[in-house]
Amino acid sequence: MPFRMLLLCFFLLLWLPTGAVASGFPSLTTLQGEGFQVGAEARLLAVGNEPGRTLGSMSPSRELSPASVTKVYTAAAALDKLGPQHRFTTRLVSQAKPDANGVLMADLVFDGGGDPGLTSEDLWRLAQRLYEAGVRQVNGQLIISQWRFGPVKCLTTDRCRVVERSDNAYSALLSSAGVNYGSWCVAVAPRQAGQPARVTGCDSKIALPRIENNVTTQPANSGTELSARRVSDADGDVLRVSGKISTNAYPRQIYRASSDPAAQTGELLLDMLIQSGISVRDGYATTTQRPAGGSHQLAAVDGKPLQEELLRMLNYSNNFMADVLALNLVDSPRPDLAQAGAAVGAFAGSLPGHGPLTLDSGSGLTTTNRITAAGANVLLESMYQRPSLFPGLVAGLQSPENGVMRFIRRGSPDFQRSVMIKTGTLNQPVAVRAMTGYFRTRSNRWGVFTVLVNGTASTPYLSWSRVIDSIAADLEPMINAN
Repeated sequence: MPFRMLLLCFFLLLWLPTGAVASGFPSLTTLQGEGFQVGAEARLLAVGNEPGRTLGSMSPSRELSPASVTKVYTAAAALDKLGPQHRFTTRLVSQAKPDANGVLMADLVFDGGGDPGLTSEDLWRLAQRLYEAGVRQVNGQLIISQWRFGPVKCLTTDRCRVVERSDNAYSALLSSAGVNYGSWCVAVAPRQAGQPARVTGCDSKIALPRIENNVTTQPANSGTELSARRVSDADGDVLRVSGKISTNAYPRQIYRASSDPAAQTGELLLDMLIQSGISVRDGYATTTQRPAGGSHQLAAVDGKPLQEELLRMLNYSNNFMADVLALNLVDSPRPDLAQAGAAVGAFAGSLPGHGPLTLDSGSGLTTTNRITAAGANVLLESMYQRPSLFPGLVAGLQSPENGVMRFIRRGSPDFQRSVMIKTGTLNQPVAVRAMTGYFRTRSNRWGVFTVLVNGTASTPYLSWSRVIDSIAADLEPMINAN
């Protein structure tokens, strides 16, 4: 080869972005060439006498935003500290016991146990168990105690706005006494064409929250378009629902974050107590005070085992569950989100070879979280090496072939069947598309991989389809060659 040609090749190699040469990620290299920041690594795990080895690497130590990939860290930290069979307990306590007539001459206190997956079903069970304990009348208040944590100071714009209004459920506020992931639910069902649709609360016979119904019923096959916003006034939360629904459409459920999760629990539980035949003289109130010492437990419900809660948290990327779970990992009283993130980060940082990271929440909703691809793979490999914990983590990851998130169903059939993944997405202040998980090779070897793609102020919008197609194109040869 002529000297000039050799010199040109040399300068071209210098010009290529760091990690792009022989990285094993040619498709992702194209994204980096367009100005996106990329960190990626794929590793084959050791088995028997066969050592592990790196299959592909591209700036694996670059610290980037992981978005909801953070939830894998939270899940691993929770499994490590609490164990897969841990259950959170929610109690009703009082300083008195019911008399012979079922009258409780004291306040009834809801002791929020910090259960990330507490639902209306659990509240109904709690009310029924209080009835079975002989209580028929409370001569006092229903007190909702969020003494463990809550209200938790918001760190993101979306969460800070929720006190006044909400157009979504993903940014729900946080409390150890929250229910239904901190969100209200309403059901919209059609009536006869031309009539207002039927809009009711999902969990109560009375309208909780209050509803402003501007949904009309349209003729069959005319389409269904619904919008909803939760606002607050002096009397509490109101859900404004508008749009149209066809006469032959299935009922739709809409979720919007409440302005006060503890108050939401109070409203729902108070109504359920009444419907169960238990009157409460003075309504409900919320507090951050711990129940008084010597209180009697009158009823209790245990949540689902942690490994079941993790499946829901990871499959649906539930921010409320992830952040509440992370808050439970802090040993000091009344923690904030930064302390919760630090507790998760302390677990990851203790893993040999993990390297630096910054976590300011357990969900990844905070845009300041930073991890590396290499570090995430260390975490995944460490969990794989713990047979008692690994099933609880991997069960929450999704297979692109049949995962609940349809946008991940891309790549060849071989790729879709060979990986279990968790994705992370942010669009502000820059685009974040992140993916981590396990893969199985053609010879049934286990591997781990992490890809972090972050935009900048000058990069264009980045679709998930392009990122997944790039990951699939790069990872599939590694899977088939091993």
